[in-house]
Amino acid sequence: QVQLVESGGGSVQAGGSLRLACAVSGLFLSNRAMSWYRQAPGNQRELVAHITGGGLTNYADPVKGRFAISKDNVKNTVYLQMNSLKPEDTAVYYCRYGNPITGRNYWGQGTQVTVSS
Repeated sequence: QVQLVESGGGSVQAGGSLRLACAVSGLFLSNRAMSWYRQAPGNQRELVAHITGGGLTNYADPVKGRFAISKDNVKNTVYLQMNSLKPEDTAVYYCRYGNPITGRNYWGQGTQVTVSS
């Protein structure tokens, strides 16, 4: 049973930083791609950052240069380092694993990030 548990959210002022963590159980992260998404009230869930099994990363334009995704294959945890936070980054952040064979998506419960101006 694959389970994803996010942590690290909170309330910060604009310009601040947070590091989110997604602890994964039920599979090994090595050679597996993972993603972070976010959903603000009234908006659709959107992709924020993606890391391939080999460690290549890509980011949504609004967060490029400010956010960094990484994964620790020993701790089986994915991270999202968020710097220079803006009020528009306020959202619930989710990590996701997509099984490339079955097509099934696994999501965590989400962690709230609130950035005040």
